[in-house]
Amino acid sequence: MAFQKPTGTQDLLPGTVEKWQFIEEKARDLCRRFNYREIRTPIFEQTSLFERGVGETTDIVEKEMYTFLDKGERSMTLRPEGTAGVVRSYVENKLYGEPDVSKLYYIGPMFRYERPQAGRQRQFHQFGIEAFGATDPAIDAEVVALGYQFCRELGLQGVKVEINSVGNPASRAVYREKLLGFLLPMKDSLCKDCQARIERNPLRVLDCKTDQDKFVGAPSILDSLDEECTVHFAKVQELLSAMEVDYEINPRLVRGLDYYTHTAFEYKAQGIGAIDTIGGGGRYNGLVAEVGGPDQPGIGFGIGLERIALILEKQEIELGAVKPLDVYLIALGEAAEKEITTQLFKLRQAGISAERDYLGRKMKAQMKSADRMQARYTAILGDDELQRGEIALKSMENGEQRTVKLSELVQELKSH
Repeated sequence: MAFQKPTGTQDLLPGTVEKWQFIEEKARDLCRRFNYREIRTPIFEQTSLFERGVGETTDIVEKEMYTFLDKGERSMTLRPEGTAGVVRSYVENKLYGEPDVSKLYYIGPMFRYERPQAGRQRQFHQFGIEAFGATDPAIDAEVVALGYQFCRELGLQGVKVEINSVGNPASRAVYREKLLGFLLPMKDSLCKDCQARIERNPLRVLDCKTDQDKFVGAPSILDSLDEECTVHFAKVQELLSAMEVDYEINPRLVRGLDYYTHTAFEYKAQGIGAIDTIGGGGRYNGLVAEVGGPDQPGIGFGIGLERIALILEKQEIELGAVKPLDVYLIALGEAAEKEITTQLFKLRQAGISAERDYLGRKMKAQMKSADRMQARYTAILGDDELQRGEIALKSMENGEQRTVKLSELVQELKSH
């Protein structure tokens, strides 16, 4: 039987994975500069966490979750997004007891049962951040700016931020009635999903990809914001402008999750077909309390790394090339073979990347192998050189060869 990877997954092979490592290292470095600390949570949680935390009327909960019963007959779900698990950990480990704002980031796999297409996989990876404990619009602006800067430092072209305010519960209740007045007369012409959601969560109807053309005249939530929400949103815009973040307001942006309040935002980029959203997030002031913690505010985002990698490829942005090998060791003779093993380990201990032949090939084939690995040097040791305590060091760039003492090989390679 021939085995193949599951539908909607991919193998990241050597030559490609280095690009992913570069992207992840950029995310980690940026978080260090912004003072966010890494958190790692389980890839599966109790199903009820996502039902409560993500929202029962979302596509994620209704259609896309990988849910199963474990051997204890408990319903578990592979995490479809990162925020709910981080919030659960924040509450369970009482991070809310810290005196400062809790600023966390994660990088890891998520799982959703969707029809695979460009930039959309069933196992995908996200870089995300979450900040708990502050209602200050400055933290909203910081979170938005961090994701924007991440895209810019990777070299992505044409990245924009769309922002909106989805208000607080009071202003949303006012908007809900206005929106229902607009949607109900067209209910029968909407898709089945919209018809099912129109009473339970009419804001989610605006997120529908099928009926977007029917919502052109929909009322704007910005016209229903109370003073608190209006002031908050204005301050966020002011701070984003001060940081020169390229943003525009999209009054129909509601995001696909139920927990957002106040600021909602998405990162947009061209180059991945019909899907132009590479990530997004928002403020979720009620979510910590919803999963059993104290009433602590929070805000965060998630960015899809598959989509980032795809845009980098489409825009022909080169990064994360395979680093060349420092030295390839070649042994000529039985005694030299043994010594090469010792020298190889010493070099690696000293932080030098080194390799040798394990297939019993002749010297010419070994030189070709060193060339394929882009080795900077080959070090050739014969039994005669071994007796003299020497080794021949050849530059693969210009072909120059010189003899160095075996005892000085590490220092010689470190200095060049």
